[in-house]
Amino acid sequence: MTAAQEDRQDRSDAPPRLGDVMSSVARHLQAEHGDVEETLRAITAAAVRTVPHTDECGVSYVVGRRTIESRAATSDLPRTLDASQQERGEGPCLDAAWDHEVVRVDDLPNEDRWPQFARRAADLGVGSMLCFQLFVAGDQLGALNLYSRTRGAFDDDSVDIGLVFASHAAVALAGAEHEAHLRTGMQNRDVIGQAKGILMERHRLTADQAFGVLARVSQELNRKLLDIARELTDTGSVPESRHRRD
Repeated sequence: MTAAQEDRQDRSDAPPRLGDVMSSVARHLQAEHGDVEETLRAITAAAVRTVPHTDECGVSYVVGRRTIESRAATSDLPRTLDASQQERGEGPCLDAAWDHEVVRVDDLPNEDRWPQFARRAADLGVGSMLCFQLFVAGDQLGALNLYSRTRGAFDDDSVDIGLVFASHAAVALAGAEHEAHLRTGMQNRDVIGQAKGILMERHRLTADQAFGVLARVSQELNRKLLDIARELTDTGSVPESRHRRD
């Protein structure tokens, strides 16, 4: 075998570079095209494949350091542990994850920062845990939580790769949520436009007059204008309206 052939053989046997892995992860996450739930599920599945020694993964949203919502998980285990933090009022997502970009728990059976949570996690077979901030916005935290059945499983490589992965995941999630908000806004405008069209055709109103009718009924009934418009398009009548034509 020539030196060039040996070099090619060495490169083919080498593990994939982190940059190549993350490029593949980024393409996969961004392929969800604005579907937030699918993006969250893709993040948890990709984390298990990408971050060394990860057995399970979950994404949690935390509000006010009190309420934890499991948004996606690779199994029931992350959801159960989120519920445990909620019930016991302690755990990394309610505490350290707010102040630190990374929280590593090497030995859950002997963890003393959150003893009740740690005992519950250990009882479920979790040996170690690694948490990354996805975002902090006001009183809301997004956390990527990785679990291993082995004590001391997560090393410095796990942390380094996890940090890069979490940054890609945060970008993909922000993009999906932004696209979803835009799509929802367009759908809402379509509903209001349809409701205005019904009133304009039925009562020979201008666009501004039709919108005024919807706004007035919304105020009278103390309901959102969008809900009034949606009911009108669904039923063909303005709900309990007392409006008069301008």
